[in-house]
Amino acid sequence: MISYIKGEITFKNPTYVIVEAGGIGYHLNISLHTYAKVEKLENVKLLTFFHVKEDAQTLYGFAEDSERQLFIKLISVSGIGPNTARIILSSMTAEETRAAIISEDVLAFKKVKGVGPKTAKRIILDLKDKILKESDGQPALVAPGSNTIRDEALSALLALGFNRIKVQKTLNNILTTQPGIKTVEDLIKVALKNLS
Repeated sequence: MISYIKGEITFKNPTYVIVEAGGIGYHLNISLHTYAKVEKLENVKLLTFFHVKEDAQTLYGFAEDSERQLFIKLISVSGIGPNTARIILSSMTAEETRAAIISEDVLAFKKVKGVGPKTAKRIILDLKDKILKESDGQPALVAPGSNTIRDEALSALLALGFNRIKVQKTLNNILTTQPGIKTVEDLIKVALKNLS
């Protein structure tokens, strides 16, 4: 198991980075939360999760261990694959996700692409006790999640499987109605809420 990768970022976008370590370029799929942490960095140490299935071997990178641990918990839930877990952690921070689980906020999960009410209830049922045990019963504080380059947001959302025309309309609408948005991460977060 690869625990972490430390090296120079040779390529980055909101859905993945390539980190060169020991002469090898590692392709690491990331969430928007991790992208926000590494966006301005050249050298990083990313914690990893190595996912193996019959037709693919995929590395996922995390700026923080709390996000990696939550990702591992999410993919342990029946019906939640790594890509859905990554979309959840791009739509909400790790703290917001924990808070949604603890407070049984089905609506928060229903806003995430690919998560319906049944899956949302399964996530809450499977993970609430584990997360409460970790946090000693203290609910997490939730900060409400809400322009750099429109093209970066567009490519990230397309990579997550959204329809191009729908994404373009949504991004145009957001940028027109919410001129205060200044980062790719914020733009994508708002777009994810609107696209669900």
